[in-house]
Amino acid sequence: MFKRIILYGIFLGVFLINTPAQEIITGLQSNYRITHSTEKRRESKGLASADTLALPFFDDFSGRSIFPDTRYWTDDYVFINNTYSDRQITAGIATFDALDSTGRLYSNASSDVFEADHLTSQPINLNYTSSDNVWLSFLYQAGGLGDPPGANDSLTLQFYAPLEQKWYSIWKAEGSLDQRFKTTIIQINQDRFLQKGFQFRFVNYANLSPNLVDPSIVGNCDIWNLDYVLLNKNRNAADTVFADVAMTLPVRSLLKSHEAMPWKQFLQVYLQEMGSSILVHYRNNDTITRNVTRNFEIWDVYKNSLADAFSAGATNIAPLTSVDYNANLVYTFTSNNNDSALFRITSYLKTDNFDPKGNDTLIYYQVFKNYFAFDDGTSEAGYGINGLGSRNAMVAYKFESYMPDTLRAIQICFNDSYQHANLRAFDLAVWDDNNGIPGNMIYTRTNVMVEQGKVINGFYSYSIPEGVPVNGVFYVGWRQTSETFLNAGYDVNTPNAGRQLYWLNGQWSQSQVPGSIMIRPVVGSPLLVTSVHDIPVKNKSLLNIWPNPASDYINIDPGDLQLSQSSFITITDLNGHELIRVLFNNKVDISSLKDGMYFLVININGSPNGYNRFIKSR
Repeated sequence: MFKRIILYGIFLGVFLINTPAQEIITGLQSNYRITHSTEKRRESKGLASADTLALPFFDDFSGRSIFPDTRYWTDDYVFINNTYSDRQITAGIATFDALDSTGRLYSNASSDVFEADHLTSQPINLNYTSSDNVWLSFLYQAGGLGDPPGANDSLTLQFYAPLEQKWYSIWKAEGSLDQRFKTTIIQINQDRFLQKGFQFRFVNYANLSPNLVDPSIVGNCDIWNLDYVLLNKNRNAADTVFADVAMTLPVRSLLKSHEAMPWKQFLQVYLQEMGSSILVHYRNNDTITRNVTRNFEIWDVYKNSLADAFSAGATNIAPLTSVDYNANLVYTFTSNNNDSALFRITSYLKTDNFDPKGNDTLIYYQVFKNYFAFDDGTSEAGYGINGLGSRNAMVAYKFESYMPDTLRAIQICFNDSYQHANLRAFDLAVWDDNNGIPGNMIYTRTNVMVEQGKVINGFYSYSIPEGVPVNGVFYVGWRQTSETFLNAGYDVNTPNAGRQLYWLNGQWSQSQVPGSIMIRPVVGSPLLVTSVHDIPVKNKSLLNIWPNPASDYINIDPGDLQLSQSSFITITDLNGHELIRVLFNNKVDISSLKDGMYFLVININGSPNGYNRFIKSR
């Protein structure tokens, strides 16, 4: 696969420290979505069933949580996602890597092979005989859009014998560059396993790059993806057909070039920026022709109303066929709001009643706030300039303001780095345009430190208090002050050729890697943390709120806040109107709120001390 070769094939880490400066892509050192979801994960673990499960056991990882479903699994080391592969047969995969349950590199991670992620089933009632023909099947993929496992790495399957209280190794896949999803089916016919309390687990063995000379480059590695796990009786060795039509790849932005952009900017160019179709990807995993109906809804979240709904009709799908379908769209986003808007796009299939239904629906949120974005908000890798001569190297990302506006901040998602090696200073920079390349540096802020953000998706906002006027094409980025690899977040799923440039040896060059650096310019009015004007930026805690979006309740972690008996929670709308005021509780009922975005503030002794925003969505 071209992406994988670019990301991990042409840059041999052993030689990087002695090679001329160049663009580098590496694996993540941490997973922000996991590191900032600890409380949610612990709550989910408490939901696990206390008794054994009955057959069939099935999970295709199509749920919306980033953690394994506690109805089926006992641990939370793997990452549930839909972005680390582009070959999944249903939406959702379980990714095994070198990151632990907190989203950080394992403490025992080294260049030697070490035991990494586990995925362990809940106890299952397997009180059957061999004549009941109990078989376990699953699909697995080496690498995907991440770092492929090497020759010494492996994914293993183990069975638990309840009476012996012992695990047995049953199956093993060696590291490979083969990018296909492969199907494996294994019969369970030994009496030691055919017992109540049987469990199975997958374990991956990984090792870090031997290039520990520059720890900022060493990252997440040896990726395995798992899908469609099915354990049931009355099966046979040929029972690897899935009578299922399912969504596969994520739904993306309905805009032609942006993932997100300011609402006022969109209104200037909506005729040219609004897409004319909704692209969906689905697959017939069956061996017979199947019929499916494609349906779509666009919901105005702020207004809490249906903006558009239509069906693209029914069609037949050939067996074992993947479809990329563009559904004609005649709708254009519209809103009464002046400064922001939010739309929920739901794409769903109507299939036969016997199909699993969890994988038939995908949701995407189209965001119009105060920033431009070409990335989808999740990083699968790290980007930077490294090597001899990379001091003073510059990275620039091309954006365009479609009206006179003011640049107020630059948001950058910097990855955590092994041994925190990338926590160095750099110069923040803004350039005007010079015939398609960065021209004059119209703003610079020197000796800025790399910061890992504490807001949604890990972006850190570098403010520009005085503002920088922009109109037309402009560039934002950084200038290095050392040869250290800064390791910015990199989204491999949103290619944006021609927008990313880097400066070395006195000249600008087009980036040669696909994907998007996770950097976003913020424009518009002077920044406020929220529309609640009495919450200054400094010395206030960003609260951990989950789930987000939420429907009926939200959970709140006050972190290190010193609460008192007079601690209150207030919830306001975007205009600062107070809608809910209650004494502090870790769980708050929001069922009375309409769908939309809200701000939550913890007030201690009459003063605001913690805040965050959340989305109410049914």
